Amino acid sequence: MTCIIVDDEPLAVRQLETMVARSADLELRGSYTDSIAALEALQKEPVDLLFLDIQMPDLNGMELAHAIDNQRTRIIFTTAFKDYAYESYEVNALDYLLKPIRYVKFQAAVEKARAVISVNTSTSTTEAQTEPTSVFLRVDGEMRQLSFDRIVCVEAMKDYLKIYVEDEASPWVTHMTLSAAEQMLPPSRFMRIHRSYIISLRHIRSIDRNDCVYIGSLIIRVTEAYKDNFARYLEQHGVK
Repeated sequence: MTCIIVDDEPLAVRQLETMVARSADLELRGSYTDSIAALEALQKEPVDLLFLDIQMPDLNGMELAHAIDNQRTRIIFTTAFKDYAYESYEVNALDYLLKPIRYVKFQAAVEKARAVISVNTSTSTTEAQTEPTSVFLRVDGEMRQLSFDRIVCVEAMKDYLKIYVEDEASPWVTHMTLSAAEQMLPPSRFMRIHRSYIISLRHIRSIDRNDCVYIGSLIIRVTEAYKDNFARYLEQHGVK
């Protein structure tokens, strides 16, 4: 994956450069302490991954994130402030690393990016291809392959996800945001119906008159922001 670093603190840039150098699957295309120069570089030549500070002069990280194609260039925010965590989800940031950044957290974010980018790459070619059927996730310190068919529901808990898996008593827990999972899961098979939940459409058992979805052992109410999209899906499948 190609990447660039944007941070107005030279020391922070050097620390991230060291972490990138330790990651065999990252290729550093540039480091910038000037966010405007970074934006110009990204507009000329997008990269796969952007490590982006938030508090910067002239053009801050959020403004830069809104100015680029964040479907082409995935964003991992790096900041000393927790206050921006919620706002980072508005630009579909893959992750949010708090300074001082620990290498294990950095590595987990890179693995998350790899999973999302590999899934999207396989589905966005000019020729029709078979939709991916599985994904690798880090669970309990190891990489596990999980078939999309077995995913019942995904629940957000801050910086982690609980993934409810068919025929397993306990959910898998992995370090990932719900926005990142939404980008990774095939939209033909999964749908977000709540701020904290993505469901597998094939695992829906029933839906009551109060827009509560019964899936696995859970009952999840479709919230207002997602009702129109869910209603369209039901109408397409003969439910009115």
